[in-house]
Amino acid sequence: MSDYSQQVRLDPARLWAGGVATALVAALVAIVGILIARGLAGVAILAPKGSGLWGNANTATYAIVSALVALAATGLIHLLSVATPKPTTFFGWIMVLLTLIAVVLPLSLAVSYETKIATALLNLVIGLVVTLLLISTAGSALKRANKQVAAAPPVREWDQTRPYDQGSSYYDR
Repeated sequence: MSDYSQQVRLDPARLWAGGVATALVAALVAIVGILIARGLAGVAILAPKGSGLWGNANTATYAIVSALVALAATGLIHLLSVATPKPTTFFGWIMVLLTLIAVVLPLSLAVSYETKIATALLNLVIGLVVTLLLISTAGSALKRANKQVAAAPPVREWDQTRPYDQGSSYYDR
């Protein structure tokens, strides 16, 4: 069966429920990443070393911004699913490029080398998590629905009692 006989339909409630869950995961990944960088690696990421394991208000801000990015990405996949063919392909490309920007940006800051690398890695993980979770969510929220095609009339057997030369044909029945 060709792709023309199938139509994509979106379940917005399912998509946005997955988007909210992805936002929560993104915020938690940001917090865990900061805890690992500050606690295990001893890197002063997003706050001076004297701020302790949890850092300062920047830790909460980073987690909130990560959640907001996930919600914005959910809006993007929703828009793409309504307006474009193959929305998850376009979404994947857009998110990979945005993630690369988020990875390169900290590398240009005037901070220590360790902080640059830790922030870039954290941005990479958050970007990949958001991208992969939303592509998976969109896959379950975008379903192919077969169009209702009228059933073909049943094939009739040739009526031997009415010969063709008497003006009857298969299509006259």
